[in-house]
Amino acid sequence: MNIRRTSSITVLLCLKVVVTCLLLPGALASEVIYTNKAAHLEDRVADLLSRMTLQEKVAQMRMFHRNQGVEYSPEGKLELSDNVKQRLTHGIGGIKNPGEHLSPQDAASLNNQLQQYIVENHRLGIPAFFVTESYNGVDAEGSTRFARPITLSSSWNRALIKDVFDTVGREARMRGLHLTHSPVADIARDPRFGRMSEGFGEDTYLATEMIVSAVSGLQGDTEGLARTHIGAVTKHFAGYAQVAGGRNFAAVEISPRTLIDEIFPPFKAAVQRAGTLGIMASHGDINGVASHANPWLLTEVLRDEWGFEGYTISDANDIGRLHYFMKVAETPEDAVELGLVAGMDMDLYADDAYALLPDMIAKDPGLEAFIDQSAGRVLRTKFILRLFDDPYREPGQAEQRVRNPAAIELAHRADLESIILLKNARRTLPLSSHSLNTIALVGPTLGDDTLAVFEENFGSDFKFVSEKGFDLTDGKEAVPALSSIAEMEAGIEQIVSASRDADAIVLFLGGDEYTSKEAFFAGALGDRDNIDPVGLQDELIRELRKTGKPLVVVLKHRRTLSINAIQQHADAILDCWELSEFGDLAIAKTVFGESNPSGKLTVTVPRSIGQIPFHYSQKEVNYKKGYLFAESKPLYPFGHGLSYTDFEYSNLRLSENTLKRNGTITADVEVTNTGSVTGSEVVQLYIKDVIGSVLRPEKELMGFEKVSLAPGESTIVSFTITPRMLAFTGLKMMEVIEAGEFIAMIGGSSGSLSGISFHLETRD
Repeated sequence: MNIRRTSSITVLLCLKVVVTCLLLPGALASEVIYTNKAAHLEDRVADLLSRMTLQEKVAQMRMFHRNQGVEYSPEGKLELSDNVKQRLTHGIGGIKNPGEHLSPQDAASLNNQLQQYIVENHRLGIPAFFVTESYNGVDAEGSTRFARPITLSSSWNRALIKDVFDTVGREARMRGLHLTHSPVADIARDPRFGRMSEGFGEDTYLATEMIVSAVSGLQGDTEGLARTHIGAVTKHFAGYAQVAGGRNFAAVEISPRTLIDEIFPPFKAAVQRAGTLGIMASHGDINGVASHANPWLLTEVLRDEWGFEGYTISDANDIGRLHYFMKVAETPEDAVELGLVAGMDMDLYADDAYALLPDMIAKDPGLEAFIDQSAGRVLRTKFILRLFDDPYREPGQAEQRVRNPAAIELAHRADLESIILLKNARRTLPLSSHSLNTIALVGPTLGDDTLAVFEENFGSDFKFVSEKGFDLTDGKEAVPALSSIAEMEAGIEQIVSASRDADAIVLFLGGDEYTSKEAFFAGALGDRDNIDPVGLQDELIRELRKTGKPLVVVLKHRRTLSINAIQQHADAILDCWELSEFGDLAIAKTVFGESNPSGKLTVTVPRSIGQIPFHYSQKEVNYKKGYLFAESKPLYPFGHGLSYTDFEYSNLRLSENTLKRNGTITADVEVTNTGSVTGSEVVQLYIKDVIGSVLRPEKELMGFEKVSLAPGESTIVSFTITPRMLAFTGLKMMEVIEAGEFIAMIGGSSGSLSGISFHLETRD
């Protein structure tokens, strides 16, 4: 297979010659620059790189999982398998999840010993990255378990997101970790996709704001990278969640305009606004071009256009998969060359990819320039993280600072802000002890500790009965099976029986980690072919409706569900997604009015799978017709969320009716709490481009602000509108800002807005 390379290889070869000439043997002998803390970052990288063998450079471009044989003995000693020792012969770029099953203190001790072994057994003393993931906080025992990203985004609170990820960054560093393969910048628009909850929702602007907050929090606004925080590796670049049929690893067919205008912005912001240290490529492809072998994506866009200076890493085994899975490379060696030349710096897990590079160089020395480039980026990141200067952590500090009271309080506060009140007919919620005595807690997503939490916190006001009834699945990690019809029918009878003497019913429905998760191959499934609640959940709520009791549904889930029956029969619905380890307490406080819900949907809730793809910002033409015999509108619109109080919007106005090319205008609205309790409201700004040279979205979120108001209190919420906000990719696939009429719309959801027009002038 002959592979065409860009002209950049010539530049790289020239640079290699220059570096080699500057770092002559005499200079090497006289001064060791890379160990000098005061030396310039780039000088330290160049010096170290010049001293390394080819094998050592390639080793920096590889990462393996700790399950290859990194253990911690009962006596507190590091134990390495022969396999791991062999892998560390020439050093290593990084190791995934060391100490993940240990306490924070033991993890810090293990990682200190592991790092010491790596440093002392390498002639140049090059340390390694220790890497985690953070979908619910640090993916390790003893860490604070936060809500999932899509749950957190329901708070619409930038500062809260940053605080959560700041805590994650601190807890990870205390364990001796340095990087996390998080956050996820994918746009979530297909609820069949099992990894939907890893991202921040369907909207480009909202996801962008959340990503900037998350990366900034993890990295401590970059200043924390020296010691207190970790580096973010933003993923999956790009278009990963847009897979056909919602199936992991399926093809991604997406228009270039949609890619640029809707999919790229969160990644671009992670690079340019937040300074993410790393980028992980997508498992899949974009319009037939594998992401891991796409020089346009990984080099021209990411580096040349956006100015990314960090390192890129493959998703698990994906460079090797260019050959044996995606079939775009004839041989394993061809796969390696495709990934290397495209711009992939590190190879995650695979032994059949970058491990081949030393032998390949003997046949094609020109590849070494790319190796120098990639190894240099990895080393640069290690210097930024001060791994050469300060590689160890104090285990005692980990024990004291990980999962401390402040972190626990933050997790609980985030839960309270993220719960969404979808429906509240006749003010069913909050439940009151003045009219109710016995409360039934029932349903298949009822937690093991839910009853205990409710009794501990509200047992003096209410009597509780509990019945789970049935499990949704058999709980198998790889391919779970639904519980049998007989089991579920028997469970429904048990639930109805337990609820018969209660004054009100709190019904826990939805899904769990088995009904929505990452799908690998046939041996591990997590995607679905529909979005209805699994099992006999609709039948269950119909039976409970017959009791005539006040019926509150608590939804726990990881994917958007079509909840038609639930919406019809429930008096009130709390949408909780997947909360933290303290989620039941937040639910209890919300059910009984100790907390007023303020979450808003970050996804559109469709009525059926036939509406997919369905997001509020689709092109206007799509809204002009629906389906035969079906309602065309969503069940609940993007941005929807009720409160125990009411908010009134009034006096929408613009500072000017004309927006100049280099000017700004301000959109103001008065928001008043007209209810009887204090509440928080997310005020949302959308803009509609009335006429465009290409089809334009029905409307686009362009700003939001969360405000808290006491009963009777009013405030003015202001948004600044700039011409830059109105840019899009035009007919010639170039960014344009077109003059014309626009409508600024403000309200409490995408489905409840008031608008006012303004004109954009693009001429002086």
